[in-house]
Amino acid sequence: MHAQAFVEQLKATKEYFDRSTRCLEEKDSDFKPTKESMTTAQQVAHVAKTVDWFMEGGFRPEGFDLDFEKSAKEIMKVRSLVAAREWVDRAFASAIEVTSSKSAEELSAALPEGMVMGGAPRFAIYGGIQDHTAHHRGVLTVHSRLCGHTPAMPYMDM
Repeated sequence: MHAQAFVEQLKATKEYFDRSTRCLEEKDSDFKPTKESMTTAQQVAHVAKTVDWFMEGGFRPEGFDLDFEKSAKEIMKVRSLVAAREWVDRAFASAIEVTSSKSAEELSAALPEGMVMGGAPRFAIYGGIQDHTAHHRGVLTVHSRLCGHTPAMPYMDM
């Protein structure tokens, strides 16, 4: 497993996310389809936080931080779509930087045993990032349509 392949996967995941959510505007930051839902800004922040979470958990000896309540509190503080997008930019840039620095051996090493991907090769985190981001890309497509926007197709430049 070569790091560059995972760097390209991260770049594509971010590009697809950006394309399909680009139609959202700052005025949509506080929109939420139900009282219990996260706002648009919080959905985007959740994507950023989860990229950071996968990268931290994937490469630290103790594995993944399972204090989801602490994570949720951090995400729920986000009120601005601009700020959330900046966090996404930082999270993916950091993930790309970290990934670029890893050898094939480091990427193939087993994750610590535990609840999340225990014993899987570290490179499994990239599929997790891709799947999780795609899920929230879909959620945000619903937000976009409910806010009166038409999201772009993520897989082609429009």
